[in-house]
Amino acid sequence: MTDHTQIKAKKVSDSATEMAQLMMPEDANPKGLVHGGVILSLADKIAYACSSKHAGHYCVTASVDRVDFKSPIRIGQLVTLKASVNYVGHSSMEVGIKITAQDLITGEITHTNTCFFTMVALDENNKPIEVPRLILETEEEKRRFKKGEERRDIRLKARACA
Repeated sequence: MTDHTQIKAKKVSDSATEMAQLMMPEDANPKGLVHGGVILSLADKIAYACSSKHAGHYCVTASVDRVDFKSPIRIGQLVTLKASVNYVGHSSMEVGIKITAQDLITGEITHTNTCFFTMVALDENNKPIEVPRLILETEEEKRRFKKGEERRDIRLKARACA
C-alpha cells in the first residue's frame, strides 16, 4: 500500500480535458439524429483521458451513472465534451462530463448531456493503484466533490444490497 504523503495531490484543473467532434452522417441513428452510442463512446474516451491525466496511470471504466439525453444532437453539429475529476477515492475517480452541441450556422449551443463515469487506475499488473488526492480550489469544486462522494456512497450501498 502506498503512503498518501508520497503521492502528490493535483488540482482539478491539472486534468480537466475538453474535446470537440463534428457529427457526421455515419454517426446517425435510423431517425437521422446522432446515435446515443456515439455520444457514450465519446464520453468514455474523454473520461479515460481525464482520469489517466490525473492518475498518471492507465484507467478503466468501472461504472457509468445515469445518463439522461436532454436534447437530440443533429448531424452537422459540433459536439463538445468537458470533463473534470470531481471526486477521488483510493484507486477510483469520478469524472464529470458536460456535453453540448453547437449549431455552427446559428452559433446556438445546447446542453445535451451530463454524466458521471467512475474510473479506476491500474498499475502495470492491472491491479488497482492509489491515485493522487484532489486539491479543491473553488466552492464549485468543493460542491462537486461532496456530490461525487454522495454518489459513491449510493453506489456502494446498492452494490451491498445486490
